[in-house]
Amino acid sequence: MSDFMERLVSSIRSSQILRLFLLGFLVLLLLIPVAMIGRLVSERRERQEEAVADVSAKWGRAQAITGPALVVPYTHRWTETPAGGPPVVRTETRNAIFLPEALAVRGVLDAEVRSRGIFDVPVYRLDLVLEGEFERPSFAGLGVEPEAVHWERAHLAVGISDARAIREETSVAWNGDPVPFLPGIGAFAEGGAGIHADVGVAGEAGRLAFSFPLALNGSSSVTFVPFAQKTVVEIRADYGHPSFQGNWLPSERSVSGEGFEAAWSIPSLGRGYPQAWRGEEGMREAIDGSRFGVELKSPIDPYRMAERSVKYAGVFLLLTFAAVWVVEVLAGLRAHPIQYLLLGAALCLFYLLELSLSEHLGFPGAYAIASVAVVAMVAGYAVVMLRRAGRALVVAGGVAVLYGYLYVLLRNEDHALLIGSIGLFVILAAVMYATRRVDWHAAGSGSQGPPARP
Repeated sequence: MSDFMERLVSSIRSSQILRLFLLGFLVLLLLIPVAMIGRLVSERRERQEEAVADVSAKWGRAQAITGPALVVPYTHRWTETPAGGPPVVRTETRNAIFLPEALAVRGVLDAEVRSRGIFDVPVYRLDLVLEGEFERPSFAGLGVEPEAVHWERAHLAVGISDARAIREETSVAWNGDPVPFLPGIGAFAEGGAGIHADVGVAGEAGRLAFSFPLALNGSSSVTFVPFAQKTVVEIRADYGHPSFQGNWLPSERSVSGEGFEAAWSIPSLGRGYPQAWRGEEGMREAIDGSRFGVELKSPIDPYRMAERSVKYAGVFLLLTFAAVWVVEVLAGLRAHPIQYLLLGAALCLFYLLELSLSEHLGFPGAYAIASVAVVAMVAGYAVVMLRRAGRALVVAGGVAVLYGYLYVLLRNEDHALLIGSIGLFVILAAVMYATRRVDWHAAGSGSQGPPARP
């Protein structure tokens, strides 16, 4: 039995195929701490989101502007016939919603970054001017009799997702007459929270013009809806990292390090809801699906970058182990599995260093420090592991190239597949070239003769 175990151990040490299986097992084993670091990245992201929510709750959340819409009440009558009784006429006040014929929104967004602990939260002050006009509402297509309409109770409603963050009192110029806005969205349920103004509609009124300013605090993003036959939105901001969101991108935009300007011009044909509807029909889902706007993004999200880099950990471990194994084959050496584990632990530590440093220094600086530190550690240990500084330099240089290659991948997300496939092709070609003269039959037989000349 003892002789059998000795022969088995000797076979494992001498067989390159079995060593490759052993290295594959070590890579799988090291993916356990990598997975733990991945979960840590998710936990830190959740803490960041909590910090954003905390700051937003006090300053102002992401703003979603819905409207304006004209809400006109009417009396709905119907007849019920109870069993065995005479018919009974029932009445109920309902509401019809009318959208503007034209809407122009122009605004200036003044952004700044607030900090909560180690986390940064982009917030803004938004000053808007909304103007446009309604055609006189027609109930012909809604099945409502003209005498049932309560024109005098009509009100203009504007949905504001975080109405608490309104900075100043405001009023609407309704056909030239100022009418103050009141708290609450009125009967415009699709708007969520917001404000309204009791404008009324005179019997002889034709087109109904409106104009009003709106000053809000908010954070992270601002969105609008295309509520008119033609909606025009123009935003100018001093934030240099916008991400345009929603079903429509700006028709014109200009982005620089100092800020951006964006303009949308959107017709009503593609939005999925009509110019007028009865309140009970419910258009909330269609309205929410038509939003567009801009999000204030961080220049480089360290958690997204860390999350993406961790996905390449298995490939990095495998390629580094393959580089050491090739040096072993060419130099006729045998590194111990414990040495491979320690080398892999250093590579895993890179991701933890990258994450922790990026929260304080930003991603580029953290990546540079973490990669230099790990490459230096790998170089120092590889001198002992491979017994020569030249061999260690080959392995450390390979690891340095891999980190530079990973950084290019992370910064070029759109071309990551192309860059990745070309890189793997080049690496495989290099391994094939370096081992082209190796006699694998002799290498796998346990012979410790001189290595093949490269």
